[in-house]
Amino acid sequence: MSWIELSLDATAEAVDWVRTLLAEHHYTNDLRVVNYNRAGQATTEASELWAFTIRFYLPDRMQAKAQVAKISQLLSPLHRTGQTTALEVAIVDEIAPDTEAALIHRVGRFVILSSNAPFTTKENDVPLRLKTSLSFGSGLHQATVLSLRLIERHVTPSMQVLDLGCGSGILSVAIAGLNAQVLALDNDPTAVEATQDAVDRNGVQDRVTVMQGSLGRGSQLGHWMGGTLDTVTTLEPTARFDLIVANIFARVHIDLAEDYGRSLRQTNAHSGLLITSGFTADYETEVTTALDKAGFKAIDHERSGEWVAISFAKL
Repeated sequence: MSWIELSLDATAEAVDWVRTLLAEHHYTNDLRVVNYNRAGQATTEASELWAFTIRFYLPDRMQAKAQVAKISQLLSPLHRTGQTTALEVAIVDEIAPDTEAALIHRVGRFVILSSNAPFTTKENDVPLRLKTSLSFGSGLHQATVLSLRLIERHVTPSMQVLDLGCGSGILSVAIAGLNAQVLALDNDPTAVEATQDAVDRNGVQDRVTVMQGSLGRGSQLGHWMGGTLDTVTTLEPTARFDLIVANIFARVHIDLAEDYGRSLRQTNAHSGLLITSGFTADYETEVTTALDKAGFKAIDHERSGEWVAISFAKL
């Protein structure tokens, strides 16, 4: 049987976007993500951008031409914005071996590891071992890194935490690694499966519960990446969490501002906290204004390039 091989080179940040866009297209086969290395190719300023080469496959069937065209259109914004090369298409007799890139990426105490990366944990390290998945949030994207920095500063043992839009599960596992209890919630079944895999892979089943659904009116917003979803469970916004972590789009933060406030509790040990990320500086004022109106005050932030993450306290 022959296969259609689709491939492109990508920046570290773009890997997550490729996975997410393909998941929206309901592409469920594995991706081959390997370290970028084009032997014999002269080094250019452009080639120095690429961190990984991504390959994925479709059976060489009659309907494949239309699938390739749709995927090419889906990924074209990443190429136009310089985050990937153009999609290349080839007919091959065999699928390339599943040789996942050995990722070791440190963010403060957290050490993000791919499933095959060798690593010896040192004192105070919190390893986060993840399988390559189609979910947003592998730890390569700046929004995820900024979230981890704020999580390290604000999570304390015994906290009750909601990870809203849990994606790959990286933030849930990180929070559990700091000995807090987590409800990991996502409206996308692909993300729910990826998070459960991350929970099992990191042995934190006693601290993380994974659930498909959304908070409050979030269940009415559809798929946050623009796809379609069946009806999902609504988590009613009642004061049960010490902290909410949400690495999602700005428009969702704005729509859920009131539900965030109703979902946080204030105790002698903790004031209700909210960590928001997943948006750029262009949306910072809109997000902050909506949360101010809902009774929050910004108390901490992280920035990297155009990306922003902000911690809020419930007043």
